[in-house]
Amino acid sequence: MTTLFIDADACPVKAEAERVASRNKVPMKLVCNGGLRPSANPLVEVVIVAEGPDEADKWIAETAGRGDVVVTSDMPLAARCVEAGARVLRHNGEKLTAVNIGAQLAMRDLMTDIRAADPFARGAGKGFTKTDRSRFLDALEREIRAARRDSQGR
Repeated sequence: MTTLFIDADACPVKAEAERVASRNKVPMKLVCNGGLRPSANPLVEVVIVAEGPDEADKWIAETAGRGDVVVTSDMPLAARCVEAGARVLRHNGEKLTAVNIGAQLAMRDLMTDIRAADPFARGAGKGFTKTDRSRFLDALEREIRAARRDSQGR
């Protein structure tokens, strides 16, 4: 059975993901260190993990696999989930796969090194737009359908 996993700490598309999960009747797990209100939706479960760095990521990586969809902006988590056979999306709808995850990890490492060398260096990050939200909704719908096919072995 397909499950939708959300790396919920600082995720800007929780409500959108819940709408898509409900429409497709797919269980959704919001994984976090706490601070999220439980949803009244019976398909949505808030999973609270232990305090500590990357505990939510560890839980998702150990649980998600083939036939599941993971939403995260954490590249090491995305890499582990892709390796396990899960379908992975960023919050802006960008699909992360075995083909592109290496480049994403390399860019993350490069930016970490740049920030370490120059603490005044700022990322040129763009704001999260309506277009990103719309792209995410479309991509999630496609990935849930594809994940269902994956879980059925087709």
